Amino acid sequence: MEEDQEDEKERRIFGVSWNVFLLGIVSFLNDMSSEMVIPVIPSYLTEVLKVGEFASGSIMGAIESFGSLFKVIFGYVSDKLRKRKVFIFLGYLTSIAARGALAITHYWWDFLSLRILDRLGKGVRTAPRDALIAESSEKGKVGRSFGFHRMMDTLGAVTGPIVAIGLLELMKNIPVEKAYRYLFALSVLPGVLVLIVILLFVKDKGAEIKKQITGISTLRDRNLQLFLAVVAVGALGRYSYAFTLWKAESLGYTVIQSTAFYVLFNIVYALFSYPIGTYSDSFGKKRLITVSFGVAALAALAFAYARNLPALLVAFVLYGLYVAIEDTVPRAYMADIAKGYEKGTIIGAYHTVFGVFVFPASVIAGYLWQAHSLQWAFLYAALMNLLAFVMMFLIKLEK
Repeated sequence: MEEDQEDEKERRIFGVSWNVFLLGIVSFLNDMSSEMVIPVIPSYLTEVLKVGEFASGSIMGAIESFGSLFKVIFGYVSDKLRKRKVFIFLGYLTSIAARGALAITHYWWDFLSLRILDRLGKGVRTAPRDALIAESSEKGKVGRSFGFHRMMDTLGAVTGPIVAIGLLELMKNIPVEKAYRYLFALSVLPGVLVLIVILLFVKDKGAEIKKQITGISTLRDRNLQLFLAVVAVGALGRYSYAFTLWKAESLGYTVIQSTAFYVLFNIVYALFSYPIGTYSDSFGKKRLITVSFGVAALAALAFAYARNLPALLVAFVLYGLYVAIEDTVPRAYMADIAKGYEKGTIIGAYHTVFGVFVFPASVIAGYLWQAHSLQWAFLYAALMNLLAFVMMFLIKLEK
Protein backbone atom coordinates (compact mmCIF):
# COMPACT_ATOMS: atom_id res chain seq x y z
CA MET A 1 0.00 0.00 0.00
CA GLU A 2 2.82 2.42 0.88
CA GLU A 3 4.53 1.67 -2.45
CA ASP A 4 1.27 2.39 -4.33
CA GLN A 5 0.89 5.69 -2.50
CA GLU A 6 4.52 6.56 -3.24
CA ASP A 7 4.03 5.78 -6.93
CA GLU A 8 0.94 7.96 -7.02
CA LYS A 9 2.85 10.80 -5.40
CA GLU A 10 5.67 10.43 -7.91
CA ARG A 11 3.31 10.76 -10.84
CA ARG A 12 2.26 14.26 -9.72
CA ILE A 13 5.61 15.89 -10.45
CA PHE A 14 5.02 17.53 -13.84
CA GLY A 15 3.43 14.30 -14.99
CA VAL A 16 6.57 12.23 -14.41
CA SER A 17 8.01 10.16 -11.57
CA TRP A 18 10.34 11.55 -8.93
CA ASN A 19 13.28 9.64 -10.42
CA VAL A 20 12.62 11.03 -13.90
CA PHE A 21 12.30 14.51 -12.41
CA LEU A 22 15.67 14.16 -10.65
CA LEU A 23 17.34 12.84 -13.80
CA GLY A 24 15.91 15.89 -15.56
CA ILE A 25 17.57 18.14 -12.96
CA VAL A 26 20.82 16.24 -13.46
CA SER A 27 20.68 16.75 -17.22
CA PHE A 28 19.77 20.42 -16.79
CA LEU A 29 22.86 21.04 -14.66
CA ASN A 30 25.16 18.93 -16.81
CA ASP A 31 24.03 20.57 -20.03
CA MET A 32 24.40 23.98 -18.44
CA SER A 33 28.00 23.00 -17.70
CA SER A 34 28.59 21.44 -21.12
CA GLU A 35 26.94 24.20 -23.13
CA MET A 36 29.02 26.87 -21.42
CA VAL A 37 31.94 25.57 -23.50
CA ILE A 38 30.37 23.98 -26.59
CA PRO A 39 29.49 27.22 -28.46
CA VAL A 40 33.10 28.48 -28.31
CA ILE A 41 34.73 25.16 -29.27
CA PRO A 42 34.45 25.68 -33.06
CA SER A 43 36.15 29.08 -32.72
CA TYR A 44 38.68 27.66 -30.24
CA LEU A 45 39.63 25.00 -32.79
CA THR A 46 40.03 27.31 -35.77
CA GLU A 47 41.26 30.53 -34.11
CA VAL A 48 43.26 29.40 -31.07
CA LEU A 49 44.49 25.93 -32.06
CA LYS A 50 44.67 26.91 -35.77
CA VAL A 51 43.03 23.71 -37.08
CA GLY A 52 41.88 23.68 -40.74
CA GLU A 53 38.38 23.09 -42.11
CA PHE A 54 38.66 19.40 -42.99
CA ALA A 55 40.49 18.55 -39.76
CA SER A 56 37.99 20.59 -37.70
CA GLY A 57 35.03 18.77 -39.21
CA SER A 58 36.73 15.41 -38.68
CA ILE A 59 37.62 16.23 -35.06
CA MET A 60 34.05 17.30 -34.27
CA GLY A 61 32.74 14.11 -35.86
CA ALA A 62 35.19 11.94 -33.92
CA ILE A 63 34.21 13.66 -30.69
CA GLU A 64 30.49 13.09 -31.20
CA SER A 65 30.91 9.53 -32.47
CA PHE A 66 33.47 8.02 -30.11
CA GLY A 67 31.35 7.82 -26.98
CA SER A 68 28.55 6.09 -28.87
CA LEU A 69 30.75 3.06 -29.43
CA PHE A 70 30.40 2.26 -25.74
CA LYS A 71 26.69 2.93 -25.25
CA VAL A 72 25.50 -0.54 -26.17
CA ILE A 73 28.29 -2.10 -24.07
CA PHE A 74 27.43 -0.24 -20.89
CA GLY A 75 23.72 -0.62 -21.58
CA TYR A 76 24.28 -4.38 -21.75
CA VAL A 77 26.44 -4.45 -18.61
CA SER A 78 23.88 -2.42 -16.66
CA ASP A 79 21.20 -4.90 -17.78
CA LYS A 80 23.25 -7.83 -16.53
CA LEU A 81 24.11 -6.23 -13.20
CA ARG A 82 20.68 -4.54 -12.94
CA LYS A 83 22.44 -1.44 -11.69
CA ARG A 84 22.12 1.87 -13.51
CA LYS A 85 23.15 4.51 -10.97
CA VAL A 86 26.83 3.56 -10.72
CA PHE A 87 27.29 3.93 -14.49
CA ILE A 88 25.35 7.18 -14.53
CA PHE A 89 27.55 8.63 -11.77
CA LEU A 90 30.86 7.47 -13.29
CA GLY A 91 29.83 8.71 -16.72
CA TYR A 92 29.01 12.20 -15.51
CA LEU A 93 32.15 12.33 -13.34
CA THR A 94 34.36 11.47 -16.32
CA SER A 95 32.75 14.10 -18.56
CA ILE A 96 32.88 16.87 -15.98
CA ALA A 97 36.56 16.28 -15.19
CA ALA A 98 37.52 16.15 -18.89
CA ARG A 99 35.56 19.34 -19.61
CA GLY A 100 37.34 21.34 -16.94
CA ALA A 101 40.73 20.05 -18.10
CA LEU A 102 40.20 21.74 -21.48
CA ALA A 103 41.52 24.85 -19.75
CA ILE A 104 45.05 23.46 -20.00
CA THR A 105 44.99 22.30 -23.64
CA HIS A 106 47.46 23.80 -26.14
CA TYR A 107 47.38 21.43 -29.12
CA TRP A 108 44.74 19.70 -31.24
CA TRP A 109 45.73 16.27 -29.91
CA ASP A 110 45.33 17.04 -26.19
CA PHE A 111 42.09 18.88 -26.96
CA LEU A 112 40.82 15.89 -28.94
CA SER A 113 41.88 13.46 -26.19
CA LEU A 114 39.92 15.35 -23.53
CA ARG A 115 36.85 15.80 -25.72
CA ILE A 116 36.89 12.08 -26.49
CA LEU A 117 37.18 11.37 -22.75
CA ASP A 118 34.16 13.64 -22.24
CA ARG A 119 32.23 11.66 -24.85
CA LEU A 120 33.41 8.40 -23.30
CA GLY A 121 31.69 9.55 -20.11
CA LYS A 122 28.54 10.10 -22.14
CA GLY A 123 28.93 6.63 -23.62
CA VAL A 124 29.11 5.14 -20.12
CA ARG A 125 26.03 6.91 -18.76
CA THR A 126 23.56 7.36 -21.63
CA ALA A 127 22.05 3.89 -22.11
CA PRO A 128 21.85 3.10 -18.34
CA ARG A 129 20.28 6.53 -17.74
CA ASP A 130 17.73 6.12 -20.54
CA ALA A 131 16.92 2.62 -19.29
CA LEU A 132 16.38 4.04 -15.78
CA ILE A 133 14.06 6.70 -17.23
CA ALA A 134 12.04 3.96 -18.96
CA GLU A 135 11.95 1.82 -15.80
CA SER A 136 10.84 4.83 -13.74
CA SER A 137 8.00 5.71 -16.13
CA GLU A 138 4.32 4.90 -15.92
CA LYS A 139 3.20 2.37 -18.52
CA GLY A 140 2.07 4.06 -21.71
CA LYS A 141 3.79 7.34 -20.85
CA VAL A 142 7.39 6.61 -21.72
CA GLY A 143 7.34 9.27 -24.43
CA ARG A 144 6.23 11.85 -21.86
CA SER A 145 9.14 10.93 -19.59
CA PHE A 146 11.70 11.17 -22.36
CA GLY A 147 10.14 14.41 -23.56
CA PHE A 148 10.39 15.90 -20.07
CA HIS A 149 13.99 14.73 -19.76
CA ARG A 150 14.99 16.20 -23.11
CA MET A 151 13.22 19.44 -22.22
CA MET A 152 15.20 19.76 -18.98
CA ASP A 153 18.39 18.77 -20.78
CA THR A 154 17.82 21.47 -23.36
CA LEU A 155 16.83 24.14 -20.85
CA GLY A 156 20.31 23.58 -19.48
CA ALA A 157 21.59 23.94 -23.03
CA VAL A 158 19.80 27.30 -23.21
CA THR A 159 21.16 28.48 -19.86
CA GLY A 160 24.76 27.44 -20.54
CA PRO A 161 25.35 29.60 -23.63
CA ILE A 162 23.63 32.57 -21.96
CA VAL A 163 26.01 32.20 -19.02
CA ALA A 164 28.89 31.87 -21.51
CA ILE A 165 27.85 35.07 -23.29
CA GLY A 166 27.75 36.93 -19.96
CA LEU A 167 31.14 35.61 -18.89
CA LEU A 168 32.72 36.38 -22.26
CA GLU A 169 31.37 39.93 -22.07
CA LEU A 170 32.91 40.31 -18.60
CA MET A 171 36.21 38.99 -19.95
CA LYS A 172 36.19 40.93 -23.23
CA ASN A 173 39.21 43.01 -22.20
CA ILE A 174 41.47 40.01 -21.69
CA PRO A 175 43.02 37.90 -24.50
CA VAL A 176 40.44 35.63 -26.13
CA GLU A 177 42.52 32.49 -25.55
CA LYS A 178 42.70 33.19 -21.81
CA ALA A 179 38.96 33.95 -21.70
CA TYR A 180 38.19 30.59 -23.28
CA ARG A 181 40.38 28.81 -20.73
CA TYR A 182 38.65 30.54 -17.81
CA LEU A 183 35.30 29.55 -19.30
CA PHE A 184 36.36 25.90 -19.50
CA ALA A 185 37.43 25.92 -15.85
CA LEU A 186 34.24 27.62 -14.61
CA SER A 187 32.09 25.01 -16.39
CA VAL A 188 33.01 22.51 -13.67
CA LEU A 189 30.92 24.29 -11.02
CA PRO A 190 27.44 23.15 -12.20
CA GLY A 191 28.95 19.70 -12.74
CA VAL A 192 29.68 19.35 -9.03
CA LEU A 193 25.95 19.75 -8.31
CA VAL A 194 25.23 16.99 -10.86
CA LEU A 195 27.30 14.51 -8.89
CA ILE A 196 25.67 15.48 -5.60
CA VAL A 197 22.12 14.98 -6.93
CA ILE A 198 22.96 11.57 -8.41
CA LEU A 199 24.80 10.35 -5.34
CA LEU A 200 22.22 11.45 -2.77
CA PHE A 201 18.83 11.36 -4.47
CA VAL A 202 18.58 9.26 -7.67
CA LYS A 203 17.38 5.68 -7.02
CA ASP A 204 18.17 2.51 -8.93
CA LYS A 205 15.24 0.54 -10.37
CA GLY A 206 17.09 -2.22 -12.21
CA ALA A 207 16.88 -4.71 -9.35
CA GLU A 208 13.08 -4.52 -9.51
CA ILE A 209 13.00 -5.88 -13.09
CA LYS A 210 12.32 -9.58 -13.26
CA LYS A 211 14.87 -11.48 -15.30
CA GLN A 212 13.47 -13.54 -18.19
CA ILE A 213 15.68 -16.49 -19.00
CA THR A 214 13.90 -17.48 -22.22
CA GLY A 215 12.84 -15.46 -25.19
CA ILE A 216 14.44 -14.04 -28.31
CA SER A 217 16.17 -10.69 -28.05
CA THR A 218 14.39 -7.79 -29.72
CA LEU A 219 17.62 -7.11 -31.63
CA ARG A 220 16.91 -10.19 -33.76
CA ASP A 221 13.69 -8.70 -35.08
CA ARG A 222 14.14 -7.99 -38.81
CA ASN A 223 12.02 -4.83 -38.77
CA LEU A 224 14.07 -3.43 -35.91
CA GLN A 225 17.26 -4.20 -37.83
CA LEU A 226 15.84 -2.37 -40.85
CA PHE A 227 14.94 0.56 -38.61
CA LEU A 228 18.51 0.72 -37.32
CA ALA A 229 19.67 0.72 -40.95
CA VAL A 230 17.49 3.77 -41.56
CA VAL A 231 18.93 5.35 -38.41
CA ALA A 232 22.40 4.82 -39.88
CA VAL A 233 21.42 6.55 -43.13
CA GLY A 234 19.87 9.45 -41.21
CA ALA A 235 23.00 9.71 -39.04
CA LEU A 236 25.08 10.12 -42.19
CA GLY A 237 23.17 13.36 -42.63
CA ARG A 238 23.54 14.53 -39.03
CA TYR A 239 26.20 17.23 -39.24
CA SER A 240 27.78 18.52 -36.05
CA TYR A 241 26.25 21.61 -34.45
CA ALA A 242 29.63 23.23 -35.14
CA PHE A 243 28.75 23.50 -38.83
CA THR A 244 25.75 25.68 -37.98
CA LEU A 245 27.99 28.05 -36.01
CA TRP A 246 30.60 28.08 -38.77
CA LYS A 247 27.77 28.97 -41.16
CA ALA A 248 26.80 31.95 -38.98
CA GLU A 249 30.44 33.06 -38.78
CA SER A 250 30.78 32.73 -42.58
CA LEU A 251 28.00 35.31 -42.89
CA GLY A 252 29.96 37.75 -40.76
CA TYR A 253 28.61 37.13 -37.27
CA THR A 254 30.94 37.15 -34.24
CA VAL A 255 31.43 34.27 -31.82
CA ILE A 256 29.09 35.89 -29.28
CA GLN A 257 26.45 36.52 -31.98
CA SER A 258 26.81 32.93 -33.22
CA THR A 259 26.32 31.75 -29.65
CA ALA A 260 23.03 33.69 -29.59
CA PHE A 261 21.89 31.69 -32.63
CA TYR A 262 22.82 28.55 -30.75
CA VAL A 263 20.68 29.72 -27.83
CA LEU A 264 17.76 30.12 -30.24
CA PHE A 265 18.27 26.56 -31.46
CA ASN A 266 18.19 25.26 -27.90
CA ILE A 267 15.11 27.31 -26.99
CA VAL A 268 13.22 25.72 -29.88
CA TYR A 269 14.56 22.31 -28.85
CA ALA A 270 13.44 22.83 -25.24
CA LEU A 271 9.98 24.18 -26.13
CA PHE A 272 9.12 21.24 -28.38
CA SER A 273 10.74 18.26 -26.61
CA TYR A 274 8.13 17.74 -23.88
CA PRO A 275 4.99 18.16 -26.03
CA ILE A 276 6.52 16.05 -28.80
CA GLY A 277 7.40 13.27 -26.35
CA THR A 278 3.90 13.37 -24.84
CA TYR A 279 2.25 13.51 -28.26
CA SER A 280 4.27 10.52 -29.52
CA ASP A 281 2.57 8.26 -26.95
CA SER A 282 -0.76 8.67 -28.75
CA PHE A 283 0.12 9.82 -32.29
CA GLY A 284 2.66 7.11 -33.04
CA LYS A 285 6.42 7.17 -32.74
CA LYS A 286 7.15 5.87 -36.26
CA ARG A 287 5.21 8.76 -37.79
CA LEU A 288 7.12 11.35 -35.80
CA ILE A 289 10.47 9.74 -36.53
CA THR A 290 9.60 9.85 -40.23
CA VAL A 291 8.64 13.52 -39.91
CA SER A 292 11.97 14.26 -38.21
CA PHE A 293 13.94 13.17 -41.28
CA GLY A 294 11.82 15.47 -43.45
CA VAL A 295 12.38 18.40 -41.11
CA ALA A 296 16.12 17.61 -41.01
CA ALA A 297 16.29 17.80 -44.81
CA LEU A 298 14.49 21.16 -44.77
CA ALA A 299 16.84 22.49 -42.06
CA ALA A 300 19.92 21.46 -44.06
CA LEU A 301 18.53 23.13 -47.19
CA ALA A 302 17.80 26.27 -45.19
CA PHE A 303 21.42 26.41 -43.93
CA ALA A 304 22.71 25.71 -47.44
CA TYR A 305 20.91 28.68 -48.97
CA ALA A 306 20.81 31.11 -46.02
CA ARG A 307 22.25 34.47 -47.04
CA ASN A 308 20.63 36.84 -44.56
CA LEU A 309 19.35 37.02 -40.98
CA PRO A 310 15.72 35.86 -41.59
CA ALA A 311 16.87 32.82 -43.57
CA LEU A 312 19.44 31.92 -40.92
CA LEU A 313 16.83 32.22 -38.17
CA VAL A 314 14.51 29.84 -40.07
CA ALA A 315 17.38 27.38 -40.45
CA PHE A 316 18.13 27.35 -36.70
CA VAL A 317 14.42 26.99 -35.83
CA LEU A 318 14.02 24.01 -38.19
CA TYR A 319 17.23 22.48 -36.83
CA GLY A 320 15.92 22.83 -33.27
CA LEU A 321 12.60 21.21 -34.20
CA TYR A 322 14.35 18.32 -35.93
CA VAL A 323 16.68 17.60 -33.02
CA ALA A 324 13.77 17.87 -30.54
CA ILE A 325 12.07 14.97 -32.34
CA GLU A 326 15.19 12.96 -33.13
CA ASP A 327 16.63 13.16 -29.60
CA THR A 328 13.32 12.26 -27.93
CA VAL A 329 11.09 9.90 -29.91
CA PRO A 330 13.53 7.16 -31.05
CA ARG A 331 14.69 6.66 -27.44
CA ALA A 332 11.11 6.26 -26.29
CA TYR A 333 10.36 3.94 -29.22
CA MET A 334 13.29 1.69 -28.38
CA ALA A 335 12.27 1.66 -24.72
CA ASP A 336 8.72 0.66 -25.70
CA ILE A 337 9.73 -2.32 -27.83
CA ALA A 338 12.53 -3.60 -25.57
CA LYS A 339 11.85 -6.39 -23.12
CA GLY A 340 12.21 -5.41 -19.49
CA TYR A 341 15.49 -7.24 -18.97
CA GLU A 342 17.26 -5.69 -21.99
CA LYS A 343 16.21 -2.05 -22.12
CA GLY A 344 19.76 -0.82 -21.60
CA THR A 345 21.03 -3.04 -24.42
CA ILE A 346 18.31 -2.06 -26.93
CA ILE A 347 18.52 1.66 -26.19
CA GLY A 348 22.31 1.41 -26.28
CA ALA A 349 22.16 -0.29 -29.68
CA TYR A 350 20.24 2.67 -31.09
CA HIS A 351 22.72 5.17 -29.66
CA THR A 352 25.70 3.17 -30.91
CA VAL A 353 24.43 2.80 -34.47
CA PHE A 354 23.56 6.48 -34.61
CA GLY A 355 26.86 7.59 -33.12
CA VAL A 356 29.06 5.36 -35.30
CA PHE A 357 27.67 6.91 -38.48
CA VAL A 358 27.83 10.48 -37.20
CA PHE A 359 31.62 10.36 -37.52
CA PRO A 360 31.79 9.73 -41.29
CA ALA A 361 28.99 12.26 -41.69
CA SER A 362 31.14 15.04 -40.22
CA VAL A 363 34.25 13.85 -42.07
CA ILE A 364 32.37 14.01 -45.37
CA ALA A 365 30.86 17.39 -44.48
CA GLY A 366 34.32 18.70 -43.50
CA TYR A 367 35.78 17.50 -46.78
CA LEU A 368 32.98 19.11 -48.81
CA TRP A 369 33.47 22.35 -46.88
CA GLN A 370 37.19 22.44 -47.59
CA ALA A 371 37.00 21.22 -51.19
CA HIS A 372 33.94 23.27 -52.19
CA SER A 373 31.95 25.22 -49.59
CA LEU A 374 29.71 24.89 -46.54
CA GLN A 375 26.74 24.87 -48.91
CA TRP A 376 27.87 21.54 -50.35
CA ALA A 377 28.13 20.07 -46.83
CA PHE A 378 24.55 21.03 -46.03
CA LEU A 379 23.23 19.81 -49.39
CA TYR A 380 24.82 16.43 -48.72
CA ALA A 381 23.09 16.31 -45.31
CA ALA A 382 19.75 17.18 -46.92
CA LEU A 383 20.13 14.34 -49.42
CA MET A 384 20.87 11.71 -46.74
CA ASN A 385 17.93 12.79 -44.58
CA LEU A 386 15.62 12.76 -47.58
CA LEU A 387 16.75 9.19 -48.31
CA ALA A 388 16.04 8.17 -44.69
CA PHE A 389 12.62 9.85 -44.94
CA VAL A 390 11.72 7.69 -47.95
CA MET A 391 13.12 4.51 -46.36
CA MET A 392 10.90 4.95 -43.28
CA PHE A 393 7.85 4.28 -45.47
CA LEU A 394 9.28 0.95 -46.56
CA ILE A 395 9.62 -0.71 -43.16
CA LYS A 396 6.90 -1.96 -40.82
CA LEU A 397 7.09 -0.80 -37.23
CA GLU A 398 4.57 -1.61 -34.55
CA LYS A 399 4.24 1.87 -33.04
